[in-house]
Amino acid sequence: MKKSYLIGYDLNKSGQDYATLIDEIKKLGTWWHCLDSTFIVKSSSTAALIRDHLKKFIDSNDELLVVCLTGEGAWTGFSKDCSDWLKNNL
Repeated sequence: MKKSYLIGYDLNKSGQDYATLIDEIKKLGTWWHCLDSTFIVKSSSTAALIRDHLKKFIDSNDELLVVCLTGEGAWTGFSKDCSDWLKNNL
């Protein structure tokens, strides 16, 4: 069963390669990216396995957060596409 995971990251060293990390996040499954440095992905993996995979693409001084979402959410200010994705996937 696929769950929704929030993934947030801060790459703290200037000149880091966000593109590789973002590509790896997108490979995890269906994804939402309507906030800087934040994704929501649908995956059959676990938060720990997602973290372990993605930490290969960040430095030791970076921050990475992977949280399983409960299905409840509230938001404002997003485009119709972004809101529709949330309504259909949380």
